[in-house]
Amino acid sequence: MISKKLIAQLEKLLAGMPVLWDGRKAILEMKNAGYPHWKQMEWVGFYFQFLCDTRLPPLVKIPGPKYGRVEFDGFAEIPWDFKVHPNKNAKGQESKNVIVNDRLAIAKAIKQFGGAGLILATGNAEYNDENRGFQIWHKKLKGGLSNYEKQRILRKAPSRLRKTAFKLKEIKLILLNDKMLKKLGSFQKGFRNSDGSPRKVKVLLDLDDVNSVIEIKF
Repeated sequence: MISKKLIAQLEKLLAGMPVLWDGRKAILEMKNAGYPHWKQMEWVGFYFQFLCDTRLPPLVKIPGPKYGRVEFDGFAEIPWDFKVHPNKNAKGQESKNVIVNDRLAIAKAIKQFGGAGLILATGNAEYNDENRGFQIWHKKLKGGLSNYEKQRILRKAPSRLRKTAFKLKEIKLILLNDKMLKKLGSFQKGFRNSDGSPRKVKVLLDLDDVNSVIEIKF
């Protein structure tokens, strides 16, 4: 599906990723670089995308191909997505399920290029305590509440604990093909948006059921 040369080159670049991600430093780094997603609450995923966007070119073209409204994060022989998955959630519960990209977009990428790839960073996340110090700091930096937060307050939904730091433990390169895609689960199947339109069905990946091309330990 992809060349051994590309795998070796990706492994070398990814092995140089920073291990300890401090939330405040990461957000300021993205902000100072003019990266548009520094305001996002789920900064961990966007920070890894930022690291890939700045460290993987020119080997990986950023962004990747687009299918409808769904755009892959990069392209090198096949389309790639960059994803972060904490090993445990805010309650300390272990999690093996990873929500990946739109199923239809992945199927189209496989049909066009023979496969689609996932660069998956896993590790241990730290969550802020009940005084919400990190959340308050981020809100001030953004200049106030985001539209997402305003909508949450109107719905009277509880505020989630923010990730304040992340320790990278492993990066996996996972390749998807037609046969594998048919075996993988789905997320958002049958779900609808607030306007009643159906949500795009995404691929649900069980880390115990997939094999990696390479696994880089940190």
